[in-house]
Parts: sequence; structure tokens; C-alpha cells
Amino acid sequence: MERAAKAPVALLAVSKTWPAQAVREAHAAGQKAFGESYVQEALGKMKELSDLDLEWHFIGPVQGNKARAIAEHFDWVHSVDREKIAQKLSEARPENLPPLQVCIQVNISGEDSKSGIAPAGVPNLAKIIGGLPNLRLRGLMAIPEPTRDEKLQRARFSELRKLKEQLCASGFDLDTLSMGMSEDMESAILEGATMVRVGSAIFGTRDRK
Repeated sequence: MERAAKAPVALLAVSKTWPAQAVREAHAAGQKAFGESYVQEALGKMKELSDLDLEWHFIGPVQGNKARAIAEHFDWVHSVDREKIAQKLSEARPENLPPLQVCIQVNISGEDSKSGIAPAGVPNLAKIIGGLPNLRLRGLMAIPEPTRDEKLQRARFSELRKLKEQLCASGFDLDTLSMGMSEDMESAILEGATMVRVGSAIFGTRDRK
């Protein structure tokens, strides 16, 4: 099967729930970018690993009361899905830091329980983010409903890619499609992912006992 796009694919190692030592070992193997979903856990790792040159990505739902800590300590946020959160992140971003790199999270499967804005609302939110001084909109992110049907996987990722293409055609300078995880990253890459978020395929399956 032919890839829909030829952009390089970056690996984001999803290190949430894994100890700082696991991050250190992955860094020693050449990995720089790490994804976290829990603010307090991530802040502890950042402190413990402050001797390393790491890039921290927040990939979980952004709660309003956590926006300041996220804006102050992370390099990227993949899960912006509403205007209020975008404004909080921009207001809290320290002036001595570069703009916070953000992606809009899109609920591409239409799941009631899933975070993310509906596709129809993306252009307006993109416009709002584009006008905020301390954010830089890089692209779109999605976590489609899990399925083993490769055709359905690709169809959903294709929808996100086409949405990004529409935004670019209307004047937005976007370069990121954050889509695909350990179970479906091949389909995501075939449909143009530029960043895949991989946890278990790197760190293994945590013993929940």
C-alpha cells in the first residue's frame, strides 16, 4: 500500500506511568521526545531528568486548573480542543519561553466519551489559536476509536489528513499530524502521520499488579 504523504515521521515515546529511569534509558538509546498525560507525575520526572536535553509533550486532556503548569513546563500540547483552554495556555506561557507548540485534538470517530472537537468546529478554533500570542498551531491530533479493521483505521486517519489539507489550503501553516499509536501506527503512517505516539511498543506492557 502506498503512503498518502512522504513527510518524515517523528517518534513520540509515551512515557506516562513509567518511571524516570525508563525515560533515561530511552534517551540513552537516542530518543528525545516524550509524551505525558498526568501533570504531577510529569513534573516529578522533569525535575529528576533535568540534566538531559528532553522535549516534553502533553498528550492528555487539559484541565483548566492544570493549564498554567502545562504552559510553564511543556514544549508541546497535543490536546487543545476548546477556546477556553487555548486562551489559558497562551496567558500562562512564560514570556522567556518560545511559543507553546500546539495541536488541535479532533474527535474523528464522534465518540461521546472521547475528548476532542468535532471536525466542523476545527477551522474556527484554528483561527482563534492563530490569533493567540504565545501559541503556535502546528497541526491536528486524533485518537480514533480502537478497531482492528485496517480499512476503517485508514479511513479515519485519512479524514484527519484531509482536514489538515483543507486548513493549509485556507492559509494555515501546519506541518503536524499527530496520529497513530502502538496498535495502529502503520495505518496512520500510510495516511500521512508526521508523529506517532508509541508507548507499549517501546516500554513494554506495565504489570498492573
